[in-house]
Amino acid sequence: MTSHPVSVVVVSRGRPAALKRCLTGVSQLAYEAFEVIVVTDTEGLEAVAALPFGDQIKTVPYHDANISAARNRGIAQAAGEIVAFIDDDAVPETGWLFHLIAPFADAEVAAAGGFVRGRNGISMQWAAQSVDRTAATEPITIDSRRPVVLHPNEGRAIKTEGTNMAVRRDILAEMGGFDPAFHYYLDETDLNLRLAARGLATAIVPLAEVHHGYLENKQRTNARVPRDLFEIGASLAVFLRKHCPETQITSVWKGFRAAQRKRMLKHMVRGDALPGDVRRILRRLSKGYSEGQNRSFGSLAAIVRSADGFKQMPGNAHVAKVVAGRRWQRKSVRSQAESLIGQGIVPSVFLFSATALFHRVRFDDAGYWEQTGGLFGRSDRDQKLFRLTRFAKRLKLETLRVADQRLLSDE
Repeated sequence: MTSHPVSVVVVSRGRPAALKRCLTGVSQLAYEAFEVIVVTDTEGLEAVAALPFGDQIKTVPYHDANISAARNRGIAQAAGEIVAFIDDDAVPETGWLFHLIAPFADAEVAAAGGFVRGRNGISMQWAAQSVDRTAATEPITIDSRRPVVLHPNEGRAIKTEGTNMAVRRDILAEMGGFDPAFHYYLDETDLNLRLAARGLATAIVPLAEVHHGYLENKQRTNARVPRDLFEIGASLAVFLRKHCPETQITSVWKGFRAAQRKRMLKHMVRGDALPGDVRRILRRLSKGYSEGQNRSFGSLAAIVRSADGFKQMPGNAHVAKVVAGRRWQRKSVRSQAESLIGQGIVPSVFLFSATALFHRVRFDDAGYWEQTGGLFGRSDRDQKLFRLTRFAKRLKLETLRVADQRLLSDE
């Protein structure tokens, strides 16, 4: 398979540690021709410079809290045929680009999106969905192992997530990229509907996986409690003015506000928010929605390509290896994994305890994947709560569960 040159764009603001972890994972991608562009603030620029491969990354200084405008600056620097996007609080599986870019061999594919795993590294946060002009989504049933090329229906688009998507650069640049009226929230959904309006096909690629941490930022705490819904309200107002039938706008807004109130009350009951927080955040939501009524949007100018050429990341031969042991052996197993990283090998660590604990997967800052849990416990959450098995058998099953995503060999 011929590799399309890909520009990977990462936008980061106020999360230098997460950015370094994300870029460590990106540097291990098993793909022949890709460059990395980081659009970030001063802290992020310092984090990139501190990485051993930092000089191989294109950086764009940007300090404003506007993810659409930031992404557009990344697109301007992109020299690849395809632009892929991942958030700074996400880490890609090693085979991410290998799978995500493959459908672009079909000339009719304009965009592609993969699946996203949540904080525990097991459960899916996002899978295949479509979205309508009110921003309401519906799941799409597809084969969980095979890519599928989908065409938009009247009034609906194929949904991709900004933390795991790719678009042909020529199409994206000619469309003006992301609409800067969406400072935060619904930015990629707006793009999805604009692609659909042109009748362009989108591939959904289940094996192109990223793990998304949902880390805290200005909008939410680490416990995912909203801190401020102003920009979400503003973006919703822009989206509805731009896409929603006028007769539905009021009911959609009322339903959205009611859902956010219910969400905040749940946080209050759990003790994560105070009554005053609920009132304040809902006021900010309404204020943002009012501001969004007057926020300008319209035709977007095409994004001109920078004169800078393609800055390819060093080739990754991608030698992957499984390292496993009992929980009590974790120190030596992790030490072995770190030594393999120094040899250019991407380790997958499995540590099982003699329990029925649920499994979790994380990407260690050192550069290896680690799965922990009970020998008799669940990994996929639809499995039985308890099942007797031997260590070797469980290791084989868990290795097979992630082998395609990480391009693990049978060895």
